Amino acid sequence: MGLQEQLLADMQNAMREGDVARRDTIRMLRAAIRNAEIELQREATDAEVLQIIARQIRQRNESIEMFRQGRREDLVAAEEAQKTILEEYLPDQLSEQEIEEAVQEIVAELGASDMRQMGTVMREAMQRLQGRADGRVVNQIVRDILSQ
Repeated sequence: MGLQEQLLADMQNAMREGDVARRDTIRMLRAAIRNAEIELQREATDAEVLQIIARQIRQRNESIEMFRQGRREDLVAAEEAQKTILEEYLPDQLSEQEIEEAVQEIVAELGASDMRQMGTVMREAMQRLQGRADGRVVNQIVRDILSQ
């Protein structure tokens, strides 16, 4: 079963069970996927759906930060609930140590030795770690390794 079929089945289950938060979150995600498919002019692959989910999670993180600054804890709680639901669809995230090991392996393979090669290392790292690591964390680790 593909990711989109899983989303549809989970949304239908949420509707049957009366889980409004899950239903609304999945509906919103499916709408984002549909918008991406219209832009792509084809059906989104599972990898593209994972990217959309990651983008939605980043948006939730930004909203949570803004709502906290505005002291709107009610909205923070709602955004965190949506974020938790969205995270269920991502593969298990790698730890910083696992990311660091992968980046060191990539640096060794590419023979990268300084910051000028950061773009090449980042491109390869994000391709290999797609959906399993936050880009900001990968970026910081690549910077740390290449600046040594």
